[in-house]
Amino acid sequence: MDNSFLVQILIYIWQFFNFVWPIFTWGLIIYILSSWLPALRESAFGDFLGRIYEPLLEPFRRMIPPLGGVLDLSPIILIIVMRLFAFGLNEIFRVLIVWVS
Repeated sequence: MDNSFLVQILIYIWQFFNFVWPIFTWGLIIYILSSWLPALRESAFGDFLGRIYEPLLEPFRRMIPPLGGVLDLSPIILIIVMRLFAFGLNEIFRVLIVWVS
């Protein structure tokens, strides 16, 4: 049986992930920087980003409270976790494609 169709599907999923993931990461960075611009944070765009990223940031905020009540390190930890997740998923796709083909 020819597995080329399955390999093509895996490659398309992998490419889609590698297209969407940087956009998701940049959205988080924009959301973090919007805390310096209250007008942006309170706009409809800021509210949209808040609904996406606040549920992801909340568990890290519970684990790591802000330093001095001001410096919030949870976005940095979330970015590190997201990078590790992306690296792991890319490796899984790489292994699956080699294994199937």
